Amino acid sequence: MAKNQGSEQRIDVSQKRLINCHAVDVNQLMPLKYKWAWEHYLNGCANTWMPSEVPMGKDIELWKSDKLSEDERRVIMRTLGFFSTAESLVGNNIVLAIFRHITNPEARQYLLRQSFEEAVHTHTFLYIVESLTLDQGEVFNMYNEINSIHSKDHFEMQLTEEILKPNFSTATKEGAQKFLENLIGYYIIMEGIFFYSGFVMILSFLRQNKMVGIGEQFQYILRDETVHLNFGIDLVNGIKEENPSLWTPEFQKKITATIQEAVELEIFYAQDCLPRGILGLTAPMFRDYVQHIADRRLERIGLKAVYKSKNPFPWMSETIDLGKEKNFFETRVTEYQSSSNLVWS
Repeated sequence: MAKNQGSEQRIDVSQKRLINCHAVDVNQLMPLKYKWAWEHYLNGCANTWMPSEVPMGKDIELWKSDKLSEDERRVIMRTLGFFSTAESLVGNNIVLAIFRHITNPEARQYLLRQSFEEAVHTHTFLYIVESLTLDQGEVFNMYNEINSIHSKDHFEMQLTEEILKPNFSTATKEGAQKFLENLIGYYIIMEGIFFYSGFVMILSFLRQNKMVGIGEQFQYILRDETVHLNFGIDLVNGIKEENPSLWTPEFQKKITATIQEAVELEIFYAQDCLPRGILGLTAPMFRDYVQHIADRRLERIGLKAVYKSKNPFPWMSETIDLGKEKNFFETRVTEYQSSSNLVWS
């Protein structure tokens, strides 16, 4: 009688690791070790939406009218131009760089979910551009033509360059640190800092009942990005905990300096979007805001706050907190009304 080999290959959950795990079959999801990764996956699934569900009639009417100033149109165009490429960069980084170096199946499960969401976000900007009959080439090529957008995207692409090389490995200390730098660059900086000026600007339109279709879609994107950010923070902190030798004082100093560089790029972007004030927003307010959220990101990965700036947009905290806002999914088709499952820490 043939010997049953299955029992000899069952997982010892203690052997699971986020990177550099060679003792466990990456295809075996259960039993879970990192329950936080699975919870983020479930939260993401509860957040399912599609841009085409959001009516754009009022936006089209307002865009074709003379009721928007040139400065307001500039903000909308710049925001669409940045996000349309940035979401693709994030998706490509997940699929081409991050996924193959994460050796834990539950973390990979979340990455698969996130990659779908990045595709939905890119779809969103195409949907908006088509609805408003904007010049597609102008919007989707802004990262090559607008310095403030190009600078942020180039900053991120540099963090992916080494990881994409065929012979890159996290097996060495230098490789693992470079991988951590990439994770921090995309989760903490791109999704946790670079996206937030755009969120404030577009949601400020919505607060004044302008461009409500775009605003509703940005609310959904913000919900997604909040989960992305929380997953990224848990992933970075988990790798740090399992590999304490990576988190040297020198490396911490480098990460802090990288985040500070990103803050200046985001402030430059906000100044470019807002040469003059609109909707009660001014460029100096964004210096305080970007510095404030950068401090929060630094603290959540165990680094010291740098700026000590106050938050000029306290309403953004309420927007992120589903408990203090309306159910943004209430107008969507019933198949997607699962936002009540979301739990925020």
